[in-house]
Parts: sequence; structure tokens; C-alpha cells
Amino acid sequence: MSVTPPRINRRNWLSGCGAMLALGATTGFGGALTGCATTQMRGTGDLGVVIGRGNGSLTLVDTTARVALGVIEGLGDLSHASAVFSRDGLFVYVFGRDGAMTQVNLLTRRITHRVIQAGNSIGGAISDDGALVAAQNYTPGGIKVFDAKTMELLADIPAIYEAAGGEQKRSRVVGLVDLPGRRFAYSLFDAGEIWITDCSDSANPVTQKFANIGNQPYDALITPGGRSYIAGLFGEDGLAMLDLWSEPLTVRRILAGYGQGGQKLPVYKMPHLRGWAVSGRHAWLPAIGQHEVLIADTENWELAGRVKVAGQPVFVMARPGSPQVWVSFAMPDYNQVQVIDTQSQRVIKTLQPGHAILHMEFTPRGEAIWISCRDDNLVRVIDTRNFATLASIAVPSPSGIFFTARANRVGF
Repeated sequence: MSVTPPRINRRNWLSGCGAMLALGATTGFGGALTGCATTQMRGTGDLGVVIGRGNGSLTLVDTTARVALGVIEGLGDLSHASAVFSRDGLFVYVFGRDGAMTQVNLLTRRITHRVIQAGNSIGGAISDDGALVAAQNYTPGGIKVFDAKTMELLADIPAIYEAAGGEQKRSRVVGLVDLPGRRFAYSLFDAGEIWITDCSDSANPVTQKFANIGNQPYDALITPGGRSYIAGLFGEDGLAMLDLWSEPLTVRRILAGYGQGGQKLPVYKMPHLRGWAVSGRHAWLPAIGQHEVLIADTENWELAGRVKVAGQPVFVMARPGSPQVWVSFAMPDYNQVQVIDTQSQRVIKTLQPGHAILHMEFTPRGEAIWISCRDDNLVRVIDTRNFATLASIAVPSPSGIFFTARANRVGF
């Protein structure tokens, strides 16, 4: 005897619990969606998180409404933390100073997985297909690769190098980025090397090593078109560039000696190349130990100019769709932000949005910039056209700001 199933009102089902269960089924985390009868459906494209270094929390924010939606606690030591997003923008993976990697569902606002995978971790990356998440570690030095869905450890690649006298040591890892084909590129701070690990067969990763690339690579980035991996060098003037399209792959120094002729100042905070700027054919980069932003020609990677700024730059970021570059600074000048016009190559605006500015993040199309003001326990939202303050959001000692738009960008 056959039984006819009850008729379902499709409109009501799609607007309520059934749609949420369908979402859970496609992501594999349907069990986390408790109380779905009262869960509001929404997209994740205008969501973001702010790191609360004061209490190890994430503040979930809506970049359209410019409001905080909630707080997720229990993420451990976030005194230095970064984040990447799943391809669908549903999950954020947070890498903390205590070596933890935490997966958070942005819609349910809950921790779904948490793994203490190292002693000291400062960043991570997600593979181009969204299947793998990698963590870069200071202690012990190396990277670990996980299944992005289950958080199962798939590969452990120690950053072992030969030190002076032939001693085998582990290096701290920095500058981890994703490359096409389930590959990851990263730099070894202590070894002066760049490695590329191919995880297309995650059970048998293959690593290619490039030695003698420069002294103390401290951070790195991949250019927007995916051609070049560039590592900043803390131990010398200049940067190392790995051409990812050359056959065979080659590394060369660029902007060598950019600090010659000037007095190198004490470095109060390491600049971040991830916040670099590309405007037209030029790249805008922070100069270590100088009150300058460097201008590099991306056609030949030669120095094309310099702009004097208020202090030692930390983040140099391009406003999307505009000839503007925004610059934040290390102490004691970290209560201000300067705006450079890339056409005239001069500072056109100096702002003082708060105290102890640490991080900035543009909305995807650049109509606003969000700025962490650590000592004010606030995030300021600034209109990039008229520089007016649009909103102030309370966050305990805010640090990194990460929007889900990063999910679809190479190297972010």
C-alpha cells in the first residue's frame, strides 16, 4: 500500500525551518542549527568579524547596516590573530596566538570546531577550491594542513633548515598564501627561504624550496593577478619576488637598497604586506624603519617614487575603485591615518579617528573603511568620500577586521 506524503506549502517551507535544514544539509552542519523555527534567513556577503583581543572574542558585524549582530566567545588568545573564510562565506577560520584554529558558523554564531594545533600560530590560508585550510606556525615552525570541513589533520610539514655548523633547526613561518592547484607558498623567517607545498595529494604533499632569498623574510603577499609572490625582508633593504609564471620558477631581489642615504629608525611594529596597495601600474608598500611609502612600478619592479608620511607605515591599503591609498602607522604615530592621492602622489588628508589604530578594512566596493581603535574599545566606520564618521561599534580592544568578501580573493 502506498502512502501519499502530506502536501507542503513551498513558500512557507522555504522561508522557515526547511530552508535552514537544507542549508545545513549542504554544508554538513545541519545539526548545529537548533531553534531554526525562529532563525532569520540571510546571506553572508555583507558580514564580517572583528577580533576582540581584550577577551578572545569575535564580534559579528553587518557591513551594510554598520552594526554589530552578536559576539562569539571562547576563541582563546587573540592578541595576534587572523582569519580566512570558506568559499560560501558561511564559516570563518580564526588562527590565534595560542596555536588554536577555530571554525565558526557565521549564521548560527557558534564555534563548530576548535583545534589546538600548535604552540604559537599567527595566520593561515584556505586552498583555491576551499577544501583545505593551512595554518602557519611559529612554534613549532612549519605548516599544518586540515580538511576544511571536518578539521581533520591531513599533512604536517615542519620548516626544517640547516643552520650554521650544519645544525638542523625549525624556522618560524610567515607569509602563507594560497596558490592555484591546492598549493601554498610561505616564507621561513629564520632560514631566509621560500617554500611552495603542493597538496593536490594531501596525503603526500610535495615541497619545492628556494634558498638564499634574503635576510629574515617577515611577511609576504601574492599579487592580485597571481603572478608574483613577494616577501618583505626585515634584515635588509629590499624584497624578494618569486615569479610563479616563469619556467623554471625563479626568485630575484626587488627595490634593493631603498633605505640607502636615510637614517633607519627603530621599528616599533612590523609592517604588514598583506595590506599593500596596487593602483594602476604601481604598487604602494610600507618602508621598514622609514617615514615613507614606497612606489614600485609593477612592470619592472623598480622604485618609481616615495611619499613622505606621518610615521612608520604599518598598513598601506588601496581604496577599491578609487585613486586613493590609506596608511596607518606604528607607535607613537598610531592615532592617525593618512590618505594619499595616487595621481598626484601626495597626502591629501590626515585623520585622527581614535587611539591606537591597529587595523583597517574597506567594504568590498570602497564606500567606507572600518578602523580598529584599540584604546577606545571602538571600531569607527568612515565614509571614504567625505571622511565623515558613519558609525562607532563597541568591541573590547579591537584588532583585525575581516569581511567575507575576502573569500573570493586570491591571497586573502
